[in-house]
Amino acid sequence: MGFHEFSTPYDWSRIGAYKRIARQVPGGLIDLSVGSPVDEVADSIQRALANAAGDENASGYPLTIGTPALRQAMAQWFHDCRHVDLAAVDAAVVPTVGSKEAVALMASLLGLGTGDVVVQPRVSYPTYEIGTQLAGAEVLKVDDVADVDSWRHHPGVKAVWVNSPNNPTGAVYTAAQMARIVEAARQIGAVTLSDECYALMTWEHNDVRRIARGGGINAAPCALQPEVCSGSAQGIIVLYSLSKQSNMAGYRTALLAGDKQILDHMSAMRKQIGMIVPGPVQAAMVAGLQDSQAVAEQYERYCQRLGELVQGLRAYGYATTMPQGALYVWVKAKSGDCWEDMRALANLGIVPSPGEFYGDARYLRFSVTATDEQIRQAAQRLAIG
Repeated sequence: MGFHEFSTPYDWSRIGAYKRIARQVPGGLIDLSVGSPVDEVADSIQRALANAAGDENASGYPLTIGTPALRQAMAQWFHDCRHVDLAAVDAAVVPTVGSKEAVALMASLLGLGTGDVVVQPRVSYPTYEIGTQLAGAEVLKVDDVADVDSWRHHPGVKAVWVNSPNNPTGAVYTAAQMARIVEAARQIGAVTLSDECYALMTWEHNDVRRIARGGGINAAPCALQPEVCSGSAQGIIVLYSLSKQSNMAGYRTALLAGDKQILDHMSAMRKQIGMIVPGPVQAAMVAGLQDSQAVAEQYERYCQRLGELVQGLRAYGYATTMPQGALYVWVKAKSGDCWEDMRALANLGIVPSPGEFYGDARYLRFSVTATDEQIRQAAQRLAIG
């Protein structure tokens, strides 16, 4: 059947002109648009990658479902960091080549197509919509997925995207909200697709000092937690990525966990089309999942950067506060139009993302995937205005 056509405003070339303006500002461009990590990958991960370069899993074809070591590491990570016993809820797990391919292929691998409907937040990561379009299915955008009455009576709903913490808004759902979504989806035979890629980056109920002492991170609720899933992974798929927690975006390391029947079928298809994480990268992924200290250190960096950027944005006149989660500050454009604000900010040498990319042209998204010095300079420029 092949992929269907798609359309989207999500085109980074559209901000090229603003970057050219920003580069002419004394001190140069501060790029707060793309959420691409800039910090170093932990030594433990780099060593694991190098040590695995000559392994059998490097010279031979690696396992689609992951090495035994990786599968154990993924299960242990869910237990330690998400309070989920995968075996107890009968969940399968499989590594993916980054989270974006998992998102973009999700509707297709679920076998969705003409007449099928996929629900997603109106303001959200653009690849949800693109993936649904590629499968030939219909997109249903709602203001709040937790408002289950906005979608559960709509004909043809087969899947529901949940994103908590949300990109770009930073909003975090409670376990009770997540449970209502799962229950409503099950009632109509739809799959809950829970994108939890920023789960370990919540800011409201965490104490950086406690985390630095090894206290652990209070993560956002997981769709596979017993109080959310009622003790069963049936009809649930959770996505997670190491790109942000471990600066491994270039390694392309992510995973899917959930309904065993669904994921076993997906794994068989993924094997046939070669969507397999390279062997040495699987070893690096094990190290990333196990190095909680490096994750805590990165958490502290992002928390401090967010705080400093929020102060600068407030000084510039944006009405904003610390986000509940994720790595972005989502602000309403002062002019009422993201593109007008983009031009004004470019004259300060700062380039965020236009809110139109995420579904609302009245807003902008500022990323803190920039160095400490860049965030400091951005805050200073905003304060001066």
